[in-house]
Amino acid sequence: MQEVYKSDGLLFKSHCFTVPLNYNDSHQEKITVYAREVVKQDHEHNDLPWLVYLQGGPGFPSPRPTSNSGWLKQALTKYRVLLLDQRGTGKSSPISHQTLSDKTSEQQTEYLSYFRANNIVKDAEFIREALNIKQWAILGQSFGGFCALHYLSYYPESLTRAYLTGGIPPITGHADNVYRATYKRVLAKNNGFFSRFPNAQQQCVDIANFLLDNDVRLPNGQRFTVEQFQLWGINLGRGGGDLAMYYILDEAFIDVGGKPELSYSFLNQMLLEQSYQTNPIYAILHESIYCQHEASNWSAQRVRSEYPQFNYAKGEDFFFTGEMVYPWMFDQLHCLQPLKVAAELLAAKDDWSSLYDAQQLVNNTVPVVAAVYVDDMYVDYDLSCQTVAGLKHAKVWVTNEYEHNGLGVAGDVILSKLMTLADNL
Repeated sequence: MQEVYKSDGLLFKSHCFTVPLNYNDSHQEKITVYAREVVKQDHEHNDLPWLVYLQGGPGFPSPRPTSNSGWLKQALTKYRVLLLDQRGTGKSSPISHQTLSDKTSEQQTEYLSYFRANNIVKDAEFIREALNIKQWAILGQSFGGFCALHYLSYYPESLTRAYLTGGIPPITGHADNVYRATYKRVLAKNNGFFSRFPNAQQQCVDIANFLLDNDVRLPNGQRFTVEQFQLWGINLGRGGGDLAMYYILDEAFIDVGGKPELSYSFLNQMLLEQSYQTNPIYAILHESIYCQHEASNWSAQRVRSEYPQFNYAKGEDFFFTGEMVYPWMFDQLHCLQPLKVAAELLAAKDDWSSLYDAQQLVNNTVPVVAAVYVDDMYVDYDLSCQTVAGLKHAKVWVTNEYEHNGLGVAGDVILSKLMTLADNL
C-alpha cells in the first residue's frame, strides 16, 4: 500500500519496486528498491518534470526531509523530486552484518558485487519505465555524481539534464592514483586544522598515547585504537567539521580519582562516528567504485606506506586519515568482522565491469552542470578537471567557497546556481 503524507507544504508518496539482483539473470533473486516522491502540495496535480536525487556514499540512503528547505526547496520550484534509496540502503533491501548473516562468505561476496553504480543506475531506469516517465533530470552528490557519469555513459537518452556536486570521478586509471592525490589533500587539511587550533596537536597526541597505553573500550565493547581515532579525520573535509572536532577534543579527558580518563561522552561520539558499523557498503565497496577490469587490492592501505606521517608512534606528530578504508577495520570494528572474508575477496576481484564510456562522454549531448570544489578532500580537483576535459556539453562552476558537503550546507544557493547555468547551456 502506497504511503502518502504531508508536511511543511510538501506531499510525500512512497514507491516500492521489486527488481532483479542481477539484471543479466532477471529470473533469479529479487530485491526491493524504495523511493520517496516529493512535490509541493499546490503542485500535486501539475505536469512537472522529474528530478532524481542520487545520494553520496556509497552505502547511504537518500535524505529524509523534515522541512521544505535547502537544495530540495530549490529543486521543488521546478521539479517533482524522487529521493532514491540506492540498493542496499535505507528501505531498499538494506545491507548490514545482520541481513547478510544467513549467507556464507562466498555468497556474501557474490551478492555484494551487484551493488555498484551500474546496478544503481539500472534500478533508476527500471523505476523510470515503471512510472512511465519518458525522461528525467538527475542530481548527483559525491558518489551520486559517479552514478550520474555512468548514467550519461550508458543511458543518455533517458536524461534531460545532469546536475553534479562534488562528484566528478576519474573515468580511467587505478584507484592508487586517487589515493595518492587524496592523501596529499588530507595532509593539507591536517596542517590547516592544527594551524587553526594550536592546542589540538597536543590534545590528539595525548589521546593517541593514552590509547596505546590503555585498553580503552567504546560503548559497544569494542577496543578503541589509534587507527580508529585517525578515521575521525573524515570530518576535515566537511564545512564546519574542523571546529566541531576541536570542541570534542577539548573535552575528551575527564578526571577520575585524580587520574585522566577518556570520557564516556567522547567515546560514545567516537562510536557514532563509525558509520561503517551501520552502513558497511561504504567500507566493503568504497574502493570498487574506482575499479574497472582490475582489483583494488586494498589500494588505500598500500598507498599509505608512501605517506609514513600517518603511521603514528610516540614522540611524533599526529595526523588524521580521511575517507580511506583499510583491511584492519574488518578485524577491529565489531559489525564489520562477520564480513571480513567477503571484503578480502572483493578487494581481490579483478573482473569488475566498465563504469564509464569515454567515447560516449566525448559525444555527450545532455546538458551537464557541475559544482567542483577546489579544496575538496574527498574528490580530487585535478582528477575532476581531467574528466571534465573529456566531457562534451558540460559547464563547470569552480569554487573554493564550499567543502565537499556544500550541497548540505548551502544547497539552495548551489542548486540555484547550477540550474541557472543549465538554462544557459
